[in-house]
Amino acid sequence: MENITEGTWVSLPVKLNEKILQTLEEMKFTHMTPVQSACIPLFMSNKDVAAEAVTGSGKTLAFVIPIIELLLKREEKLKKKQVGALVITPTRELALQISEVMGMFLQKFPEFTQILLIGGSNPSEDVEKFKEHGGNIVIATPGRLEDMFRRKSEGLELASAVRSLDVLVLDEADRLLDMGFEASLNTILDYLPKQRRTGLFSATQTQELDKLVRAGLRNPVRITVKEKGQAAAATQKTPSRLSNYYTICRAEDKFNNLVAFLRQHKHEKNLVFFSTCACVEYFGRALEVLVKKATIHCIHGKMKNKRNSIFAAFRALKSGILVCTDVMARGIDIPDVNWVLQYDPPSNASAFVHRCGRTARIGNYGNALVFLQPMEETYIDFLSINQKCPLEKMPPIKDVVDVLPKVKAMALADRAMFDRGMRAFVSYVQAYAKHECSLIFRVKDLDFVSMARGFSLLRLPKMPELKGKSFPEFETTVDTDSIRYKDKNRQKQRQKMLAEWKERAKTEPPKKTFIKNKAWSKQKSKKERKKKRAAKRKHDQDSDVDEEHMTELLEDTRLLKKLKKGIISEEDFEQQITKGPKLEAEEA
Repeated sequence: MENITEGTWVSLPVKLNEKILQTLEEMKFTHMTPVQSACIPLFMSNKDVAAEAVTGSGKTLAFVIPIIELLLKREEKLKKKQVGALVITPTRELALQISEVMGMFLQKFPEFTQILLIGGSNPSEDVEKFKEHGGNIVIATPGRLEDMFRRKSEGLELASAVRSLDVLVLDEADRLLDMGFEASLNTILDYLPKQRRTGLFSATQTQELDKLVRAGLRNPVRITVKEKGQAAAATQKTPSRLSNYYTICRAEDKFNNLVAFLRQHKHEKNLVFFSTCACVEYFGRALEVLVKKATIHCIHGKMKNKRNSIFAAFRALKSGILVCTDVMARGIDIPDVNWVLQYDPPSNASAFVHRCGRTARIGNYGNALVFLQPMEETYIDFLSINQKCPLEKMPPIKDVVDVLPKVKAMALADRAMFDRGMRAFVSYVQAYAKHECSLIFRVKDLDFVSMARGFSLLRLPKMPELKGKSFPEFETTVDTDSIRYKDKNRQKQRQKMLAEWKERAKTEPPKKTFIKNKAWSKQKSKKERKKKRAAKRKHDQDSDVDEEHMTELLEDTRLLKKLKKGIISEEDFEQQITKGPKLEAEEA
């Protein structure tokens, strides 16, 4: 396995437990990857590790093996409800996957128990599970773990349980430290003992180094594992065995191209990324009808209880299509993914690397393709420079046929599909407005008519971005109000609601409204406003400088300015600083 292995496990400078070596042999991992050979000896010799390695390079084993080895070396054996190791990861899918790998090793170490704490299940069940079986190794997502620390009233003493912690691992560390997880992470870290080993693992880690200090690393050994091979691969952040392509097509041709591509590759395993949950719901439903004799699953962040079973079902398939959002972009190991298709470029450039990393894992070959509109072509140069991720242009996709009339027919036949299309269009524009690369992805550059055709819309939705604009080239003769729901109960409910509205319109005078909707491209997100308010509150709370001290501080600053301008001598400055602001008042 050229370029991806670093010798056998017995060649490590530290000796691994025989049972671990047996498990590795059973799993058919005969050789180490570079990140494993670099991290395992350091971790086992009680060093903190911050590892950056390309996606799919075998980071999971790089911390699973040291965790077991360090727990075996403990002088005092762990009791049932004592936590010796904690692995925190951003998504439940990734947590499930780590738990599976950990479980394979623990079969030979019955003295250790593990528990999985993730969303999508009843928290009270997790509490009972821990009370009954304990958990020496905890694998968790931040939200659920934080919640577990607060369940003291239910008899769960997790804060006491983690006092025995030896190892903390933050997997996909950069995303864990993003705004969405930072607050939860800080709360969790406050419960953990300072004397511990900490490991941070990610594909794009160096950009977040200032936040890693907060995670409690003590003089960490920083490891950057680069792909070997050609000169370009020396700094490349995607696997060297990944073929990365792009294709340029107009908004109205994108979906036709995607369908043609998937029809030609339906006997392979494909991931298709969309920018929003609504787009997954809409286009996923359309693909189920248009790509025959292929198993198609849809997964996104708003699916709370179904995600685990859908993920497991797709992993087990030999071929199929998974339509998803970035919930599947990081760390997830799905066997034998042939193609990663990015129908929409992700909202930030580092997510592009993680999406591509779902294929070409552990030395296998894989392919990735991103669909771009003509005005987005400069994104290719941006990725090459910013993310060290070079792309090559793909030859035109063959046998492209117009499937959009079929999607329109689906919307005409069922109002639920019509609603999905409208929501998908609006959510796409909202996501586009918030793209990190705002110089390339600009709402003002969007061709709304071409987009609406590409979404197979029967009419344009009412939204701030379209206010005051007319689109004579997008004409429709369809009375969309007459479209019925296939679901009889939903149709009945809609008719009842329409009747109520008509009745109310007769009796109630029309209300005047002066609220002006702002376009999403000009809005500040609720999250940003909330963050600003919270920061102001924290500043006010933390401020222990009273009015008198503030006056003195301003006075000292004024004297310093006088000294710099030569108005007073250094002797005068020293005198007045010592005597305080009263001297200035007397002299005045």
